[in-house]
Amino acid sequence: MSQRPLRLGTRRSVLARAQSAAVARALEQHHPGLKVELVGIDTRGDRVTDVPLSQIDGKEFFTAEIDAALLRGEVDLTVHSFKDLSLERPAALHLGAVPKRENPRDIVFFAPDILEHLARGGRVRVGSSSPRRAAFTPDFLQRALPGNPQVQLCELRGNVDSRLRRLRLPRDSERQLDAVVLAFAGVARLWEDELVGAHALVAELLANVPHMLMPLTHSPGAPAQGALAIECRSEDATTRELLAAIDDVPTRVSIAAERALLAARGGGCHQQFGATHRFVPELGALLYTRAADHEGPHDPQQAWEPLHALPPPVGPVRAWDGSALPSPASVAIPEAATQAQTALARAPAAFITHRRALPDLSAAEINACAHLWVPGIETWFALAARGVWVEGCAEGLGFQALASTLSAPLLALPAKADWLVLTYEEALPHWHGSKALATYRHQAAASDAQAPEPSVTHVYWHSAAQFERWGDRLVAHVHHACGPGKTSERLREAGVAKLTLFPAVRHWREWLGA
Repeated sequence: MSQRPLRLGTRRSVLARAQSAAVARALEQHHPGLKVELVGIDTRGDRVTDVPLSQIDGKEFFTAEIDAALLRGEVDLTVHSFKDLSLERPAALHLGAVPKRENPRDIVFFAPDILEHLARGGRVRVGSSSPRRAAFTPDFLQRALPGNPQVQLCELRGNVDSRLRRLRLPRDSERQLDAVVLAFAGVARLWEDELVGAHALVAELLANVPHMLMPLTHSPGAPAQGALAIECRSEDATTRELLAAIDDVPTRVSIAAERALLAARGGGCHQQFGATHRFVPELGALLYTRAADHEGPHDPQQAWEPLHALPPPVGPVRAWDGSALPSPASVAIPEAATQAQTALARAPAAFITHRRALPDLSAAEINACAHLWVPGIETWFALAARGVWVEGCAEGLGFQALASTLSAPLLALPAKADWLVLTYEEALPHWHGSKALATYRHQAAASDAQAPEPSVTHVYWHSAAQFERWGDRLVAHVHHACGPGKTSERLREAGVAKLTLFPAVRHWREWLGA
């Protein structure tokens, strides 16, 4: 392809240049012979860094000057963080591509000495300029951090590197912060940069810095967070055609759903509102939302669109709900605590399948493992109360659902085969390809009074242990249901044909009309 280089307009920040450079590389790879040049443009949002965004009048803090350059023909295309774009865009501009989205979550980075600071009972000063993060982050960290410390939010503006530097300031400095909340996507793009020197910068700033990945089930990202918007002039047919090659339709669908919700609320980037739409293999689309107002944060919401439309149940429904049963009694396996202590000290990362799977060890012995992950928020909070540092959770979707997150270069986590898994004895055979260690077993119940009757038509299995114990009591026509993860894997291994996965038991109940 022989033509003049395409001129790509971008903000001058390290992050903006890194993500624009990534877009340039993608275009050049898709169109051999094409050259893309970056053109730096100053914006009001970059010049005014000492005023909270919520106090700045007008719109398009980070885009107005870039839009003007594009409309004047000084550049051919522009790259924006999609969440920075207002809902009303000029008709003369065309959204030429929305590349595949990066992780939409928030990530919290902490001062290197945060564990010692927590041990001294100090409060945690968290920096962020986002009203959404201000509404949702403090109460989460108060329960997710070891020792349940007091959390104070502090106003914070500036580029990613300037924010991270405040974690390393002396503790007697007024500007020192214990934590900063950032978009995972932005830091990941800096980490993976190959052209503008961003990787070396962020790698130095993140050395020995602990982190936590905020769960979407508690703190959905800003609408369109993690996505890029690439625009060109509507009349520029040549550039439009070039951009179409890097467009990702599933990402467009997710962004459209999130921005539609934002529009219904009146738009604006100052709202205490999060919305993240994602596709989950075998389940379909999940939409996480949460809002806050003057009375405080509302409860998180989760909507589900199945991968395939579910026909309504036929005939009389006689349902058995395994999630309504009390947790079965369990007993610790002799020597498991000693084995777990040794294994945690050696393991590069560990997945704790249940709070009961973590033996009665000291916090120091548990935290000897550098990376601890758990199934969901409640397990996270329970372990934090024991002084355990947890990095993230599977948000109730099973360990396998974490695959794309755990493979992110930014997190520097080991391959799945190198993870330690602490679980219960009956589950060991089902952790294929993992270094699993059983720390407890379920006690045999005195009776089967709570078992499903053979006459039931619909069963929800809360655990693989329930299915192992009672599954063979049911006739072939029974419709089985469970959540994703190891329970669904076990049912499939057993050859269960009539099986539907639900993201949560409430969705199963709603389907049954219960």
